[in-house]
Amino acid sequence: MSPIKPHGSATLHPLYVADAAQRAALLDAARSLPKLVVCSQAAANAVMLGSGYFNPLTGYMNLADSLAVAENMRTPGGLFWPVPIINAVKDASAIRSAKRIALLDPNVEGNPVLAIQDVTAIDQASEAQMKRISEKVFRTTDPAHPGVKNFLAAGACFIAGPIQVLNYSYFAAQFPETFRTAGQIREMIRRNGWNKVVAFQTRNPMHRAHEALVKIAMERVGADGAVIHMLLGKLKPGDIPAEVRDACIRKMVELYFQPHTVEITGYGFDMLYAGPREAVLHAVFRQNMGATHLIVGRDHAGVGSYYGPFDAQKIFHEEVPAGALQIQIFEADNTAYSKVVGDVIMMREAPAGHKKEDFVMLSGTKVREMLAAGQDLPPEFARPEVAKILMDYYQREKEAATVTAA
Repeated sequence: MSPIKPHGSATLHPLYVADAAQRAALLDAARSLPKLVVCSQAAANAVMLGSGYFNPLTGYMNLADSLAVAENMRTPGGLFWPVPIINAVKDASAIRSAKRIALLDPNVEGNPVLAIQDVTAIDQASEAQMKRISEKVFRTTDPAHPGVKNFLAAGACFIAGPIQVLNYSYFAAQFPETFRTAGQIREMIRRNGWNKVVAFQTRNPMHRAHEALVKIAMERVGADGAVIHMLLGKLKPGDIPAEVRDACIRKMVELYFQPHTVEITGYGFDMLYAGPREAVLHAVFRQNMGATHLIVGRDHAGVGSYYGPFDAQKIFHEEVPAGALQIQIFEADNTAYSKVVGDVIMMREAPAGHKKEDFVMLSGTKVREMLAAGQDLPPEFARPEVAKILMDYYQREKEAATVTAA
């Protein structure tokens, strides 16, 4: 199989200004430009655009593009795209007449310049339009949904136009061993001599079920290697911080995967929790980074009970047009340790007569309770070396909370 092409173009077009002299000139020019501190989601969009993950987009969408993408996953120009990529604010009066603006990073101390944007349109979305986008992208307008909450909080004024990205926010500095651009991963895949490549999306530490899922997918598609690609941006309260997840994954790969078969990488984006639509976005930017297959499991990119357990798989059959993407989807079921089989298996493939109690399964709440109490997780559920990293984290959090309370 030949290396997979980026989405929407023959070659990758990252928006990061790689030339140091040009970057310095733009930073100098930014001093005299109107400035806008963007929201965290818009900053993450800039990082993804700069990294080449959102190829072939050239910047932020206007309201018409956003509505078209929300409604039918295509821009008015015909580009297949699953989620609006926007720079939204509550009030644009300070830049209303500007043709060019400097976008400031909300997530780095001092709000440095993140990108330069040419303003092609400033559109005010109506309440009905915001509701429609929310309904289509998140399948809910419930403000308790973390993605809807962030979308509405950003504002309804869409600032559209191409951007030139000047840095990768905090991601490259905070995660130098893990953060990689789409182009860097393509080069990594080329250097490894891999043709078939499985991508695994994660925002959580990897337990034995995840480990087995990657191995099963690699075997069944005949992959040369796997890229574990973790989200490094903002999550909802209570989720495990990226640096802890990173340590867990590195320990698992070091001890339990064959050498030179897995690359550990990360990307700078805030979680949308958009379920099916976010799964399609994941497929788009995994194609851009050179993966030929993406594992889509149970409740992929979901939260709470907003989506059916396999809606993120169904969307690829029911709503994604044939030929819209080159990347292939590996559809996975829940995986768990079977006491009968003596190994981790996909539950739908369990031998006849299997009962729920034959599997070793723990809820996220139960896992957190056990770790916070200093209790070992079952070895059938978590590798002991990984569990220790998690337990140490939860113990530190518990001690910090005790000190704060005192």
